[in-house]
Amino acid sequence: MASRKEMADFLLSVERRAYKQAFYAVRNDENALDIVQDAMMKLADRYAHAPAAELPLIFQRILQNTIRDHFRRAKVRNFFGTLLSSLLPVREEDETADPLETLNIAADEASSNPEKWYARKEVAQLIDGAVQLLPTRQREAFLLRYWEGLDVAETARVMGCSEGSVKTHCSRATHTLAAILQQKGVVL
Repeated sequence: MASRKEMADFLLSVERRAYKQAFYAVRNDENALDIVQDAMMKLADRYAHAPAAELPLIFQRILQNTIRDHFRRAKVRNFFGTLLSSLLPVREEDETADPLETLNIAADEASSNPEKWYARKEVAQLIDGAVQLLPTRQREAFLLRYWEGLDVAETARVMGCSEGSVKTHCSRATHTLAAILQQKGVVL
């Protein structure tokens, strides 16, 4: 059974990665933040009794299901929104900055070699953009395997598919990412 501190530490450790996963899936800052918050609340509420070692896998499953729920709800909202759109006035939404752009950067990293830092930042932005171009299942498999560090069996359980499908999605994702990055001049 995970203690409150273990649960809090775990949630703190996965917060940014979970946001990025949700953002890649829904491509909207506010929705991604809501999804992560909902997933964290579900984990803390329903799985407080789970052992600390099982929290990462449980959380990933909850996060992926919450993303799927978001799309289901959006489908219904869009259906009714389309039907009623002629009755509502059109208004423009404010554009907001990406919260990840405002992350604190370690002072020693930024001051030690600004050229290396800037080059790494550019490559990270290119990778970020390339990951967003991946098909949904490939992106999900790639992020779970290589970003979250889950093994093939755990990724298959989270995604609800076979291990072979996970391997196929990951292989296709890495080849696609390599091709996209190579076109942009990044050699891996």
